[in-house]
Amino acid sequence: MYLENITKRKNRKNKSKRLGRGYGSGVGGHTVGRGQKGQKSRSGHKSTVAFEGGNVPFFRRMPKYRGFNNPNKVRAQVISVRDIQENFKSKEVVSFDSLREKKMVRIKPDFIKILGNGELNKAVIIEGIQVSASAREKIEKAGGVIK
Repeated sequence: MYLENITKRKNRKNKSKRLGRGYGSGVGGHTVGRGQKGQKSRSGHKSTVAFEGGNVPFFRRMPKYRGFNNPNKVRAQVISVRDIQENFKSKEVVSFDSLREKKMVRIKPDFIKILGNGELNKAVIIEGIQVSASAREKIEKAGGVIK
């Protein structure tokens, strides 16, 4: 590679305007493209990103965040007997994994509990899930088993 063989770049940037070099330069002159008077025309002007010309900045107009996240909060997932009736077949196992496969449960609840809302006429097997008293009654009446 030789210097005489290097092609000129097509996307060259133009040289920046040389402001404030007198009237004869064709650029600027008296005000040098800064408008007339005021804070922005003076030397040394540099405002912050959030500066809004003396108005209260946006981040100060917004309300403060209040509250906190309780690290001891128990995140429970509730499933009704009606949901089991609609999504499971007879003699099928209802467990955390089977509920997650059918997208009835979040990724990681602290515990799952079955409540007695609705009717159940399928005999299902429940493993490793808490059951309310009314749900237990309906599941056993339908011939289901709770392990």
